[in-house]
Amino acid sequence: MRKPNPEMDASDFVLLADYVPSVIQEIRYHTTYNFIGDRIDGYEDPVALCTRECARALKSVASELFVQGYRLKVFDAYRPSMAVKHFVLWGIEDADQRMKPYFYPDIDKTETFKLGYIAARSSHSRGSTVDLALLDMATGREVDMGSPFDLFGPISHPSYTGVTDEQREMRMLLQRTMVRNGFEPYDCEWWHFTLADEPYPDRAFNFPVAVASVRA
Repeated sequence: MRKPNPEMDASDFVLLADYVPSVIQEIRYHTTYNFIGDRIDGYEDPVALCTRECARALKSVASELFVQGYRLKVFDAYRPSMAVKHFVLWGIEDADQRMKPYFYPDIDKTETFKLGYIAARSSHSRGSTVDLALLDMATGREVDMGSPFDLFGPISHPSYTGVTDEQREMRMLLQRTMVRNGFEPYDCEWWHFTLADEPYPDRAFNFPVAVASVRA
């Protein structure tokens, strides 16, 4: 009898929107508007998946921010290993740099891994990491954080001092709320957080980002 592949076991994963109905989802890697310029392998549906534990923590985050006038806007959550492989092959083999002006204008493509903006082994593949921003309910617009999602450069570091006081305060509001609810920030990207007590710290998953993965 063939043993089940643990990398394909989505039994502890959920649709984030089932736990946080107010979430705005802009799953960039399901589109061509990302640092590669193509839809990324494994992104079959424009939905955010994550572990149940991560979704519960984000529900608490969303509740705190909602009463302050903000909604969560998610760009990425669970990322299959096949997507990470797509990133790696692009980084070492693909000469295409058509998205450079938008996502890495001030650094060489070969530096994206060395500087920590892309990882050969991503925490996203463990299912409890999320990339997100805030949406201001008063204006209906994404909050200005000083740099857009996936802009690779020092300006995207949470500690960067060259942003305005208001932009820094919005970064810190997001970070404080995430940390208070059990997430750890990442020093290269203001949008990136990992659940500190993640259920699968040593396992990378590889099922596709698709509704069917968690509702089969």
